[in-house]
Amino acid sequence: MCGIAGEIRFDGGGADVAAVARITDALARRGPDGHGIHAAGPVALGHRRLKIIDLSERAAQPMVDPELGLAAVFNGCVYNFRELRAELEGHGYRFFSDSDTEALIKAYHRWGDRCVEHFHGMFAFAVHERDSGTVVLGRDRLGIKPLYLAERPGRVRFASSLPALLAGGDVDTSVDPVALHHYMTFHSVVPAPRTILTGVRKLPPATVRTILADGTTTDREYWSPRHERRPADAGMTAADWRDALLESLRTAVRRRMVADVPVGVLLSGGLDSSLIVGLLAQEGQSGLRTFSIGFHPAGGEVGDEFRWSDRVVAEFGTDHRRILVDPARMLPAVDHTVAAMAEPMVSHDCVAFHLLSEEVTKSVTVVQAGQGADEVLAGYNWYPPLAGVPRERAVEGYARVFTDRPHADLASILEPEWLLGHDPSRSFIADHFRREGATDTLDAALRIDSTVMLVDDPVKRVDNMTMAWGLEARVPFLDHEFVELAAACPPGLKLAHGGKGVLKEAARGVVPDAVIDRPKGYFPVPAIRHLEGPFLERVRDAVTDPAAKARGLVRGDWLEAMLADPNTRRTNLGSNALWQVALLEMWLQERGV
Repeated sequence: MCGIAGEIRFDGGGADVAAVARITDALARRGPDGHGIHAAGPVALGHRRLKIIDLSERAAQPMVDPELGLAAVFNGCVYNFRELRAELEGHGYRFFSDSDTEALIKAYHRWGDRCVEHFHGMFAFAVHERDSGTVVLGRDRLGIKPLYLAERPGRVRFASSLPALLAGGDVDTSVDPVALHHYMTFHSVVPAPRTILTGVRKLPPATVRTILADGTTTDREYWSPRHERRPADAGMTAADWRDALLESLRTAVRRRMVADVPVGVLLSGGLDSSLIVGLLAQEGQSGLRTFSIGFHPAGGEVGDEFRWSDRVVAEFGTDHRRILVDPARMLPAVDHTVAAMAEPMVSHDCVAFHLLSEEVTKSVTVVQAGQGADEVLAGYNWYPPLAGVPRERAVEGYARVFTDRPHADLASILEPEWLLGHDPSRSFIADHFRREGATDTLDAALRIDSTVMLVDDPVKRVDNMTMAWGLEARVPFLDHEFVELAAACPPGLKLAHGGKGVLKEAARGVVPDAVIDRPKGYFPVPAIRHLEGPFLERVRDAVTDPAAKARGLVRGDWLEAMLADPNTRRTNLGSNALWQVALLEMWLQERGV
């Protein structure tokens, strides 16, 4: 719902308020409804506001509670803030607003950094203790809301967006070689805490960081879903799991209707978003606004799924808007989308979400979306091959079906100075798979996908593209209680019926069977998947730009071959290999680094 920023100094000096103001101004699109700066000696906090809950100025941020000696900035939504408020009032706390931000402040005063364990929602926040000088940063369990950090001797800055930190100045903008390796191999994902830039890191999901006045820093991971069978569930039948997951999702959808503005739904016509609409209809929502996007065909590929979204609209009588993108908007949208990216994101879905958000924000300020179901409930085609892989061969099996290319293949793509003598991406996967709490290979794959890949691909994509237009997206499939339940569900139930089997069974009677049984779809953007004409020329311009040549990431012979045949070579999961490299260059050039 907002953008947050700040600086914490440890060298005895006062915070650079001007730098914090520049960072905050760079977040204006995330929060077009208000802004503020709060400075107290070595700490300064900045905020851009998108009004969702308590539209009055009493809820403006940075929020200062002089009675408790606390100041805070907060991005996101604590869906259970009213229940928390009632509990805290029972402990004697008095409230001056009707906002979830104030509930967060009081909860922090009551429970310290364990306040996060009381929250249902998505959030990134900073709380400053006036008397001790301590600052606590927190991020939600699934990393739905971002928090980036730039450290220098004697200080740290933070913001909701990486480019905003660059606006503050004094950031090491060199490319991180390990992050580059991740980008080129781990499905273009750079896991926390790294980013593609050496001087910027991100707070991992489900983490609270405590920074003392002298700069001493400690992190605490407060949540990790266990992908294993629980003794308490031993007697559950397939029908029991179906019913439990449906009821949990119903609760998650209901929670995400908390707002003082209308809430709509991004309706792709697939199972996940259609089920959200169906559950809202069962909750008695009338006049629900839904939105679908489509593109003109290219390369022999259809560019819309309107026939499926139309069936859902007819079933539930939603107030629906079809958005068919004029081809003339597509090429400019590529650059606008890159400009909206906090980090390089290869998925062509980014362009779709950017254009969709631009239109949706004309009607509503909050939407629910179906992201997360595939990673939580085994909906992708790389999961079934992992079902029979022995646990001792899990890393090899996962890398074979998921990673973009083997480590050795980078020698033919990257210039020699960027090659590493080790494989950090394979090591990262191996370390993650060794952690306890995942019974078999599929469990381990779902855990890494739902806590790492999901965070830094689909979830980040939705946050960046919606917030670029001041639109808040809420994702009920990432309600942490739903994720915990899904993690405990037996893998066979998830793999049934071609993937997400237990969800498909739960959806029967809620949405039309035709939507449940249809082939799996996606946001099709044919002009990006099949590079030709002006889109290919835009790619050529990026990879042959003097800045790209000076940077020297990619071998010239590889680029020449790719530009001569731009659509044949694909990554392991079917992404355009030339687009992967070009998108990185476009992002770096957009950032001026």
